[in-house]
Amino acid sequence: MTASSPQSSQCVGFLTVCEYESQGLFGGYLVLNTSGRPLEFHCTAPVKPNRAQEILYGATLQAYLHGEQIGQALLEKAKTAPLVVFTDAPAVLTVRNFTSLPVACVMPTAEEVPPDRSGPAGRLRRDEGCLSPPPPFALRLHTFQVGRERLSILQDHRGDAQTIQERWEPLAADFDLREPFGRIREAVDEARRSATRAP
Repeated sequence: MTASSPQSSQCVGFLTVCEYESQGLFGGYLVLNTSGRPLEFHCTAPVKPNRAQEILYGATLQAYLHGEQIGQALLEKAKTAPLVVFTDAPAVLTVRNFTSLPVACVMPTAEEVPPDRSGPAGRLRRDEGCLSPPPPFALRLHTFQVGRERLSILQDHRGDAQTIQERWEPLAADFDLREPFGRIREAVDEARRSATRAP
Protein backbone atom coordinates (compact mmCIF):
# COMPACT_ATOMS: atom_id res chain seq x y z
CA MET A 1 0.00 0.00 0.00
CA THR A 2 1.42 3.38 -0.92
CA ALA A 3 -0.01 6.85 -0.72
CA SER A 4 -0.40 8.96 -3.84
CA SER A 5 0.41 12.18 -1.96
CA PRO A 6 3.84 13.79 -2.41
CA GLN A 7 6.67 13.29 0.03
CA SER A 8 5.68 14.43 3.52
CA SER A 9 7.76 15.07 6.62
CA GLN A 10 4.75 15.05 8.95
CA CYS A 11 4.72 11.29 9.33
CA VAL A 12 6.33 8.63 11.49
CA GLY A 13 7.93 5.32 10.47
CA PHE A 14 7.69 2.02 12.34
CA LEU A 15 10.02 -0.82 11.36
CA THR A 16 10.19 -4.27 12.90
CA VAL A 17 11.26 -7.83 12.15
CA CYS A 18 9.07 -10.89 12.72
CA GLU A 19 10.60 -14.37 12.99
CA TYR A 20 8.87 -17.58 11.90
CA GLU A 21 10.85 -20.72 12.65
CA SER A 22 9.92 -22.53 9.46
CA GLN A 23 10.30 -19.58 7.07
CA GLY A 24 12.78 -17.15 8.57
CA LEU A 25 12.65 -13.38 9.11
CA PHE A 26 10.09 -11.00 7.63
CA GLY A 27 10.53 -7.25 7.87
CA GLY A 28 7.62 -4.84 8.01
CA TYR A 29 7.64 -1.05 7.65
CA LEU A 30 4.58 1.09 8.34
CA VAL A 31 4.47 4.85 7.79
CA LEU A 32 1.70 6.69 9.64
CA ASN A 33 0.63 10.30 9.53
CA THR A 34 0.52 12.11 12.86
CA SER A 35 -3.16 11.13 13.24
CA GLY A 36 -2.19 7.45 13.15
CA ARG A 37 -3.48 6.71 9.65
CA PRO A 38 -1.38 4.58 7.28
CA LEU A 39 0.41 6.23 4.37
CA GLU A 40 2.60 3.31 3.29
CA PHE A 41 3.22 -0.31 4.22
CA HIS A 42 5.98 -2.55 2.90
CA CYS A 43 7.13 -6.03 3.89
CA THR A 44 9.96 -8.24 2.76
CA ALA A 45 10.09 -11.75 1.42
CA PRO A 46 11.45 -14.19 4.03
CA VAL A 47 15.16 -13.90 4.84
CA LYS A 48 16.83 -17.02 6.21
CA PRO A 49 20.59 -17.22 6.75
CA ASN A 50 22.37 -20.36 5.60
CA ARG A 51 24.76 -22.26 7.85
CA ALA A 52 27.83 -20.65 6.30
CA GLN A 53 26.46 -17.17 7.09
CA GLU A 54 25.67 -18.21 10.66
CA ILE A 55 29.27 -19.36 11.11
CA LEU A 56 31.00 -16.47 9.34
CA TYR A 57 28.91 -13.61 10.73
CA GLY A 58 28.85 -15.02 14.27
CA ALA A 59 27.64 -12.47 16.83
CA THR A 60 27.15 -9.84 14.11
CA LEU A 61 24.55 -11.88 12.15
CA GLN A 62 21.43 -10.46 13.77
CA ALA A 63 22.49 -6.84 13.25
CA TYR A 64 23.44 -7.61 9.63
CA LEU A 65 20.10 -9.28 8.83
CA HIS A 66 17.87 -6.84 10.73
CA GLY A 67 19.61 -3.62 9.79
CA GLU A 68 21.45 -4.04 6.50
CA GLN A 69 19.43 -6.74 4.73
CA ILE A 70 15.88 -6.06 5.94
CA GLY A 71 15.81 -2.51 7.31
CA GLN A 72 17.78 -0.95 4.47
CA ALA A 73 15.62 -2.66 1.82
CA LEU A 74 12.40 -1.44 3.45
CA LEU A 75 13.51 2.16 3.90
CA GLU A 76 14.66 2.31 0.27
CA LYS A 77 11.17 1.26 -0.90
CA ALA A 78 9.40 4.05 0.98
CA LYS A 79 8.26 7.20 -0.82
CA THR A 80 7.74 9.35 2.29
CA ALA A 81 10.44 10.63 4.63
CA PRO A 82 9.26 10.42 8.26
CA LEU A 83 10.24 12.63 11.16
CA VAL A 84 11.65 9.59 12.96
CA VAL A 85 11.82 5.83 12.33
CA PHE A 86 10.96 3.81 15.43
CA THR A 87 11.67 0.12 15.99
CA ASP A 88 11.02 -2.32 18.81
CA ALA A 89 13.97 -4.56 17.83
CA PRO A 90 17.34 -3.12 18.93
CA ALA A 91 19.29 -4.89 16.16
CA VAL A 92 17.27 -2.86 13.60
CA LEU A 93 19.08 0.25 14.87
CA THR A 94 22.03 -0.67 12.66
CA VAL A 95 19.95 0.48 9.66
CA ARG A 96 20.96 3.99 10.78
CA ASN A 97 24.32 3.38 9.12
CA PHE A 98 22.51 3.26 5.75
CA THR A 99 20.07 6.17 6.07
CA SER A 100 20.07 9.85 6.99
CA LEU A 101 16.82 9.39 8.97
CA PRO A 102 17.03 9.31 12.78
CA VAL A 103 16.23 5.80 14.05
CA ALA A 104 15.26 5.02 17.67
CA CYS A 105 14.31 1.84 19.50
CA VAL A 106 11.33 1.96 21.86
CA MET A 107 12.72 0.26 24.95
CA PRO A 108 10.58 -1.92 27.22
CA THR A 109 9.30 -0.47 30.47
CA ALA A 110 10.56 -1.89 33.77
CA GLU A 111 7.42 -4.07 33.96
CA GLU A 112 8.09 -5.51 30.48
CA VAL A 113 11.72 -6.54 31.06
CA PRO A 114 11.96 -10.27 31.82
CA PRO A 115 14.18 -11.24 34.78
CA ASP A 116 16.36 -13.53 32.63
CA ARG A 117 18.51 -11.38 30.32
CA SER A 118 20.66 -14.21 28.94
CA GLY A 119 19.10 -14.36 25.45
CA PRO A 120 20.01 -12.36 22.32
CA ALA A 121 19.47 -9.12 24.24
CA GLY A 122 22.67 -9.98 26.07
CA ARG A 123 24.52 -8.70 23.01
CA LEU A 124 23.04 -5.24 23.54
CA ARG A 125 24.60 -2.76 25.90
CA ARG A 126 23.52 0.64 27.11
CA ASP A 127 26.50 2.81 27.90
CA GLU A 128 24.93 4.41 31.00
CA GLY A 129 25.82 2.70 34.25
CA CYS A 130 27.82 -0.19 32.72
CA LEU A 131 31.20 -0.68 34.33
CA SER A 132 32.14 -3.94 32.61
CA PRO A 133 33.37 -3.96 29.01
CA PRO A 134 30.77 -4.89 26.38
CA PRO A 135 30.80 -8.36 24.84
CA PRO A 136 32.54 -8.55 21.44
CA PHE A 137 30.63 -6.76 18.66
CA ALA A 138 27.87 -5.62 21.03
CA LEU A 139 25.62 -2.77 19.96
CA ARG A 140 26.57 0.27 22.01
CA LEU A 141 23.38 2.16 22.79
CA HIS A 142 22.67 5.63 24.12
CA THR A 143 19.37 5.70 26.02
CA PHE A 144 17.31 8.80 26.75
CA GLN A 145 13.77 9.83 27.66
CA VAL A 146 11.16 11.61 25.52
CA GLY A 147 7.86 12.11 27.29
CA ARG A 148 6.95 8.80 28.95
CA GLU A 149 9.04 6.72 26.51
CA ARG A 150 12.56 5.43 27.00
CA LEU A 151 14.35 5.40 23.63
CA SER A 152 17.71 4.07 22.50
CA ILE A 153 19.88 5.00 19.53
CA LEU A 154 23.28 3.81 18.37
CA GLN A 155 26.10 5.42 20.34
CA ASP A 156 27.81 6.31 17.04
CA HIS A 157 24.78 8.45 16.15
CA ARG A 158 24.31 10.01 19.59
CA GLY A 159 23.65 13.39 17.96
CA ASP A 160 20.29 12.02 16.77
CA ALA A 161 18.96 12.23 20.33
CA GLN A 162 18.44 16.00 20.14
CA THR A 163 16.83 15.75 16.68
CA ILE A 164 14.44 13.03 17.87
CA GLN A 165 13.59 14.97 21.01
CA GLU A 166 12.81 18.14 19.04
CA ARG A 167 10.73 16.31 16.42
CA TRP A 168 8.91 13.87 18.67
CA GLU A 169 8.27 15.82 21.90
CA PRO A 170 5.32 17.85 20.46
CA LEU A 171 3.60 14.56 19.46
CA ALA A 172 4.66 12.28 22.31
CA ALA A 173 1.66 12.85 24.60
CA ASP A 174 -0.88 11.83 21.95
CA PHE A 175 0.85 8.87 20.28
CA ASP A 176 1.23 5.28 21.49
CA LEU A 177 4.56 4.12 20.09
CA ARG A 178 3.89 0.41 20.77
CA GLU A 179 0.53 0.03 19.03
CA PRO A 180 1.77 0.32 15.39
CA PHE A 181 4.09 -2.67 15.86
CA GLY A 182 1.04 -4.83 16.54
CA ARG A 183 -0.46 -3.67 13.25
CA ILE A 184 2.75 -4.56 11.41
CA ARG A 185 2.90 -8.05 12.91
CA GLU A 186 -0.71 -8.76 11.98
CA ALA A 187 -0.19 -7.46 8.43
CA VAL A 188 3.02 -9.47 7.96
CA ASP A 189 1.32 -12.58 9.34
CA GLU A 190 -1.61 -12.10 6.93
CA ALA A 191 0.75 -11.61 3.97
CA ARG A 192 2.73 -14.69 4.99
CA ARG A 193 -0.41 -16.85 5.31
CA SER A 194 -1.78 -15.55 1.99
CA ALA A 195 1.48 -16.46 0.27
CA THR A 196 1.40 -20.02 1.65
CA ARG A 197 -2.24 -20.44 0.52
CA ALA A 198 -1.50 -19.24 -3.04
CA PRO A 199 -1.40 -22.06 -5.68
